[in-house]
Amino acid sequence: MSESAVSSLKDFKPKSKLVSAITEIDNPRFPVIDAHNHLGETFGGGWVNRPVSELVDILDEAGVDLLVDLDGGWGEEHLYRHLDHFKAQAPNRFMHFGGVDWGKWLQHGDRFGKWAAKQFHSQVERGAQGLKIWKGLGLSVRDQHDKLVPVDDERLIPLWEMAAQLDVPVLIHVADPVAFFDPLDPTNERWEELQDYPDWHFPSPPYPAFIQIMDQLATLVKRHPQTNFIGAHVGCYAENLAWVGGLLDQAPNLYVDIAARISELGRQPYTARRFFINYADRILFGMAVHPISWTLLGYRNCDATTTATESRCIPRVLCIQSSSVFVLRYDMPSFLSPRAAVLPVFAHLTEATCSPS
Repeated sequence: MSESAVSSLKDFKPKSKLVSAITEIDNPRFPVIDAHNHLGETFGGGWVNRPVSELVDILDEAGVDLLVDLDGGWGEEHLYRHLDHFKAQAPNRFMHFGGVDWGKWLQHGDRFGKWAAKQFHSQVERGAQGLKIWKGLGLSVRDQHDKLVPVDDERLIPLWEMAAQLDVPVLIHVADPVAFFDPLDPTNERWEELQDYPDWHFPSPPYPAFIQIMDQLATLVKRHPQTNFIGAHVGCYAENLAWVGGLLDQAPNLYVDIAARISELGRQPYTARRFFINYADRILFGMAVHPISWTLLGYRNCDATTTATESRCIPRVLCIQSSSVFVLRYDMPSFLSPRAAVLPVFAHLTEATCSPS
C-alpha cells in the first residue's frame, strides 16, 4: 500500500514487529458449539444460498459440532427457509431460533403478546429451538398508540411464559454498545464506526438512555425465573462486567454469550479473566462474525498453552489460554445439546464430565 493510500484508520493495516514465540494450532483441542451466529443474507454471508455441505466442511475443519442460527428472528419466512435448507440436510449440525413480527402490534393491540406467544408456539412445532429478540425492542418497536414498547412491557408476558412452557431459551440483544448512545463527538470511542454506520447511533434523547434499557432487561429477566434468557454479546454490556455479573448473581436463569465482543474483553484482561472464572457455567461461546471460513478457523489459536492448573474443572465450560476464552462441549446447558431434544435445564456435572477428552 502506498503512503498516499492511507487516508484513515480503516486503511491502516500495521504489521507487528514484536518478536515472540508462536504456537501454530493444526487442530482444536475441543469441539465447540457456536451459540450465536447468522447464516442469512444480511449478516450471514448468504449461506442460505450456498450448499450446506460446503458449510459443514468448514465447521468440521474448525471443530464446530453445532451452530446456532439466529436469523429466523427476522420472521417466519426466514425461519422456515433456513429450516428447510439447513436443518433438513444436516439436522444434528444446526439449531434455528424463531422471532417476533413486531409490525403486527397495530393489528393486535394490547393482545399482541398473546398473539406473539401463539405464533412462537407454531414456530417451535415447525422446528424452531429458541427465540431471538433483536435490539429493536426498547429502541424502535411501537404499540398501537405509537408509544415506544419497553423491554419489560407487561403485555409481552405471555411470550416469555410460552418460552418457559416450551422449555426453549430466549436469546435477547438490547441496547449495546454503550457508545452508540453517546453524543457523536471526538470523545466517542466508536466515532469512526458510527461514521460508517450512522443508523447505529441512538443518542438520548430522542432514544431512551442506555442504562434505562438495561434496567428494563434486568427487570424482565428477574420477573421470569422459569424462562432461560441468553444475554447476547456478554449480556449486552461487555463494557461493564461488574454490572453483568451482578445480574447473573440475581438471576440464575440468565446466561451470556461472548459473540462479537472479544475486543471488549481483550481490553480488560484481568477483569475478564475473573468474570470467566466466576461465571464459567453461564458463558456460551459464540461468534456472530464472518466470513465463517476465516473466523472459526482462527479461534483455534486461542487453545495453545493451557496448563493443568488453568484448565481445572469448570462445569460445562472449559478454560483456555489463561481463562480468556472459553469453548462449549456436549456437557452444556441441555437447550444447546445437538443430539437431544430440548430437555429440562442444566443437570449438575461431575468432575469426570469436565475432564478433557
